[in-house]
Amino acid sequence: MAVKDILLLGDPRLYEKSEPVLKSEIAGLLPQIDLLFDTVLDFRNQYGCGRAIAAPQIGLMKRIICLNIDKPVALLNPELSDLSEEEFEIWDDCMSFPNLLVKVKRHQSLTLTFYDLNFEQQTWHLSGDLSELIQHEYDHLNGILATQRAIDNLSFRWKK
Repeated sequence: MAVKDILLLGDPRLYEKSEPVLKSEIAGLLPQIDLLFDTVLDFRNQYGCGRAIAAPQIGLMKRIICLNIDKPVALLNPELSDLSEEEFEIWDDCMSFPNLLVKVKRHQSLTLTFYDLNFEQQTWHLSGDLSELIQHEYDHLNGILATQRAIDNLSFRWKK
C-alpha cells in the first residue's frame, strides 16, 4: 500500500481553491486516486478513524473527494445544493490536524451532485453524519478548514 503524507494545519496549500477535474484527466489521475484511498486506510490504521479525504490534503489541487465507508468511492467535481436550514453542532476532526477537535455547525441534509470515475453524473441525498462529512471534505476543495468554521473561540479541544 502506497501512502502520501497528509498536509498539516498551517500548510498554505490547504487554503487554496482546487481546480475542476476534466474528463480527459481521469486516466492520469487514477494512480493519485488510489493513493488517496490508501492514505485514508493508513490514517484509519494509525488513528482509528477516517472515512474520507479531499485531494488537496495530499497536495493534489483537484476537486476530488475519496470516501471509504462501505467501499471506496471517488467523487469528482462535487457540488452541494439544497442545504437544509436545519443545522446541528458537531465536534469535527480532520486528518490535517488529527489530535484537535473543532466545534462547528453543519447542515442537517443536502443534495450532492458529482461525477464518478466514468464521468457519469450522480446525485445523492444525504443527511446526518454523511451530510456533515461531505460538507467537511467539500470545504477542503475550497480552501476552508474546520478551524475557520469554529462556532466561537472556545470551540477547540484536544482529543483524549
